[in-house]
Order: sequence, then structure tokens, then C-alpha cells
Amino acid sequence: MKKHILVVDDQPGIRMLLKEILTSQGYLVTTAETGKEALDSLHEGTFDLLMLDYKLPVIDGAQVLEQLEQEKIIVPAIVMSGLSENLAKKSERFGMVKKVIAKPFNVTDICEYTKCIVG
Repeated sequence: MKKHILVVDDQPGIRMLLKEILTSQGYLVTTAETGKEALDSLHEGTFDLLMLDYKLPVIDGAQVLEQLEQEKIIVPAIVMSGLSENLAKKSERFGMVKKVIAKPFNVTDICEYTKCIVG
């Protein structure tokens, strides 16, 4: 059975790039543009990994993680950020965050992190 990854980013190019890369690696990929869409998807289905942009419209990445924690929905997460690393590192306080990566990121690193977390 394929591992299912939810990619959440407000930039269409990044969503498409990650979907293409991860699909080519054999994963099933669903995308979302906003934190609200991400939460809706997480309520509707089960995911093996959440790749979450830190800065999102409407509901940001930290709020998504807080909501999941409150609802006791645990999904391993990689947080992506183009902001200062100190700001994104704050998301590491959530136990489900396995890695924080800076944008722009290296495609090879994405594949390695994903394999380490979900196999």
C-alpha cells in the first residue's frame, strides 16, 4: 500500500514540484493551498506525512499544528519555511514535527527526509 502524503503550500509551483517529486518516488500525494484546506483533508482522510508550509493564508502552519494537537490527530510533519529559521523552529515544540527545512530546499534532501520519516 502506498504511503499518503499531504503537501500544504500557498505557492502553486512548490505544490506541483513536491507532488511531482513525491509521486515519482512512489507516494500518493494530496495537496492543499491553505491551512483550512489542510485541516479539512486531515479530518477526511489518513496521512502518513504532512509537509506543511509555516506561513499560510487564513490559518498558518503553527495554527494547523496546534489544532491537530488539540484534536489528538498525530501525523509526522515536515515544516517548510522561507522565513527566518528561528521563527520556523518554534514549530518544533510540537512533537509531530520531525524536521524543519528552509526554502528554497534541495530536492534530494526532500526525498531523504521523506524516506527517513515514512519509509
